[in-house]
Amino acid sequence: MHFIYLVTFSPSINALSFPDMPQKDLCQKQACEIQKCLQANNYMESKCQAVIQELRKCCARYPKGRSLVCSGFEKEEENLTFKSGSK
Repeated sequence: MHFIYLVTFSPSINALSFPDMPQKDLCQKQACEIQKCLQANNYMESKCQAVIQELRKCCARYPKGRSLVCSGFEKEEENLTFKSGSK
């Protein structure tokens, strides 16, 4: 299974829009590193596993819903949990 990670950050989304979220995303740095790695490696996810793992580690440090860039991993976890529970 292959995933393409599209991480965007909009400065127009701020703490007024999401009162529980800090203005700067907590894992934004790691998300940017994934984009740099994917671009440098012709979007071959296998060559970027180390930086993807760093983002996962960052996301694991914070409660769900706290980081916009982590929402993709959170959704992926929900889908895996749902699938394993429906057997």
